[in-house]
Amino acid sequence: MSPSGSPLAAEMRHAADALLAALDGPARALAARPFADETGRRWIEYRPRPRPGACLADLDRAGRKAAHRLLATALSPPAYAQAATIMALEEVLDRQEGWRRGRHSNDYWVVVFGDPVRDDDWSWRFEGHHVSVTMTVSGDRVSPAPIFLGANPARVDYAGRPVCRPLAPEEDLAFALLDALGPTGRAAAVVADRAPGDIRSATRPRVATRIEPVGLRAATLGPTPRALLDQLVAIYLDRLPPELAATEAARVFRHDLYFAWEGPTVRGGRYYYRVQGEDLLIEYDNTGDDGNHAHTVLRRPYSDFGDDVLAAHRADAH
Repeated sequence: MSPSGSPLAAEMRHAADALLAALDGPARALAARPFADETGRRWIEYRPRPRPGACLADLDRAGRKAAHRLLATALSPPAYAQAATIMALEEVLDRQEGWRRGRHSNDYWVVVFGDPVRDDDWSWRFEGHHVSVTMTVSGDRVSPAPIFLGANPARVDYAGRPVCRPLAPEEDLAFALLDALGPTGRAAAVVADRAPGDIRSATRPRVATRIEPVGLRAATLGPTPRALLDQLVAIYLDRLPPELAATEAARVFRHDLYFAWEGPTVRGGRYYYRVQGEDLLIEYDNTGDDGNHAHTVLRRPYSDFGDDVLAAHRADAH
């Protein structure tokens, strides 16, 4: 949650109100939903499927810009650049598929639950293929998660050199950590020879069954691999604005972490890793058979969709 007196909640309220003000009647009706709409609010869908909200493709320039400004309140500049690149890749993927599916870079949807000006509790989501960002606000507290970023293609090359790799840090640091572990550490970290078909939390609104922490405990690592694991976690936390990232880091690093890998430990194939801690689940899955389709997610199994700040608000009220 954001620190007391933080301007972030106010910034989000202003951006969400400006978005709704920029929309015409039909679009506003799609974008504005009651906070009590639990089914619509507790939602993550990173596949190209129908979803609640107003589609950017149906908005005018002012409406699209207002949606992007709202998204930018939730992401650090590097993470916003990742999200923008991922959205642009829809055009690249559509070309690769022979233009058959009509993918486009404005096929993203925005929705606000509750009244950002009048309500203490409200939330919003920006979502489409390979992007899903949800923020919940209670008073001056902001609860982040889930935050999903994927990429297909995950890498576009020219003559063997990368032209575009939006999720490069998440991949490169994980392989650096594997290298630093050495044979014994890798043997403990690799818990399966084959990667799962997707991230294990998938599109479930709740991580209903506990995903047991397996693999290596951070407390057992030497200085170099421990530093690399901390950097890997920081990449995901630093998707958030600085004040939120700092608060999350202070919480996460108070507890032990686990790092697990599934699949081959060389690039080019299908592999998966996850980092788990107290109310923390980070997942990365290279899901394509050609090793060029990535999914990543930052979730808080006990606090997703604002469960932490909403519980705190109810406790304060009573």
